[in-house]
Amino acid sequence: MPQTPALQVHALSKTFTGQRALIEVDLELQPGELRALVGQNGCGKSTLIKVLAGYHDPDPAGEVLVDGQPLALGVAGAGDHAGLRFVHQDLGLVPTLDACDNLAMGHGYERNRARLISWRREHRMAQETLRDLGYDIDVRQPTGHLVISERTAIALARALSPRSTPPRVLVLDEPTANLPAAEISRLFEVVRAVRDRGVAVLFVSHHLDEVFTLCETVTVLRDGRHVVTRPVQGLDEDALIALMIGRTLEQFEVPTGSVAERHGEPVLQARDLHSAVLHGVDLDVRPGEVIGVAGITGSGREELALALFGGIGRTGTVTVSGKPVDPHRPDKAVEAGMALVPAERHANAAFLDSTLRENVSIVSPGDFLRRGLLNRSREVSEVTSWLTKLNVRPPHPERQLATLSGGNQQKVILARWMRQHPAVLVLDEPTQGVDVGAKADIHTLVEQAAAAGAAVIVVSTDHSELTRLAERVLVLREGRIADVLRRPHIDPDRITAATIGAKQGAAA
Repeated sequence: MPQTPALQVHALSKTFTGQRALIEVDLELQPGELRALVGQNGCGKSTLIKVLAGYHDPDPAGEVLVDGQPLALGVAGAGDHAGLRFVHQDLGLVPTLDACDNLAMGHGYERNRARLISWRREHRMAQETLRDLGYDIDVRQPTGHLVISERTAIALARALSPRSTPPRVLVLDEPTANLPAAEISRLFEVVRAVRDRGVAVLFVSHHLDEVFTLCETVTVLRDGRHVVTRPVQGLDEDALIALMIGRTLEQFEVPTGSVAERHGEPVLQARDLHSAVLHGVDLDVRPGEVIGVAGITGSGREELALALFGGIGRTGTVTVSGKPVDPHRPDKAVEAGMALVPAERHANAAFLDSTLRENVSIVSPGDFLRRGLLNRSREVSEVTSWLTKLNVRPPHPERQLATLSGGNQQKVILARWMRQHPAVLVLDEPTQGVDVGAKADIHTLVEQAAAAGAAVIVVSTDHSELTRLAERVLVLREGRIADVLRRPHIDPDRITAATIGAKQGAAA
């Protein structure tokens, strides 16, 4: 007798004002199946997940069944009661509450006959739940004090708790985005164990190597439509990318060959930079040069961009075209001709509730003043031009930034700074959490900025990205520049080896 599918999606559509984000999408997931869901930013992945979660109300005529039973669409909590569970990229934890309280947000507290909570029992059960997943975590610690892998484990444990209905389908939305490699392997072991219990898993990731490592089947969305569902076996990365973007990737090949040594005065100079983590960093970047920065967590890689920009306390000197940058005044860095796209886009760069127009023009609103009044038509025209130039989809200046996918949000932040034509462009993890199409667009923008004469610094944990873009890669260890790689001796393996201490500079 055939099994009832764990999840069935039929003719699901979602229309926002002026845009169809999902167009008659069909999807079927069997119990115990490990399925990847992939596609470019803006392809409809996030919208599909939000419809399943009850956050968005879909267009009429669509249908979703969980374990053969119709799901009440557009109703918050309906999926949870049906056995449809989610671990979102932001995890949805309350950082001031401990693991026990965060787990209880999913299933509540058990009470004794006097209707009182036995905290000793609650803490013991929370500890056991996490140990069942292979994590030994102090459940009394506020989750904000835990490392990201421990917070991910708590979110996963909460999603898998039995509650009124056991989990039938687990949706993992970019669960590895902030995890180190060792913890990703550990998470995959847990996910496979969940699959082996008969739970269907829908795994959303921009990291295609994870798709090939973990998943058995893959569904591709493009422009809101279901393109294909097929076994992962028999696919390679190039073929999968071609399905995602609808074209081949010759233009994305890593450039080879050496580059000529640049001459002339550096536009950016840093001397003897010290911070809580950095210890005497010197740096020169010349016009048109793209410098990469690599390093493991804690090496100083995460602090360097902010130290250059005046975003964290530091000593030492930074100059742009000979002008000193105040160590405590990012606004002075901007005045000197520096621009920073930080790693934490939502926390430090994006105004999610504001329009694309406001996000792009906010650095220099005076550019659009005429006799003291805002020339709105000129502002809209220029912002629209930049949105189109950077391939933001959709390029509607009055659209709220929060409604865009992550890759398109990142391009809006880039548009903000590139319209300033900065002398120095500092990019910290510029393609983190974006798909291959958006990544290629951003890489092209970096190359265009350098070609226009900007000095560009790219800080990244993506060593393939540094291989593609950088003429030199500075490798940080223990707060110091421990190695420098130059073309043609830059490749992901050399960078990785250098970050963990294998000396590569002699070869470079």
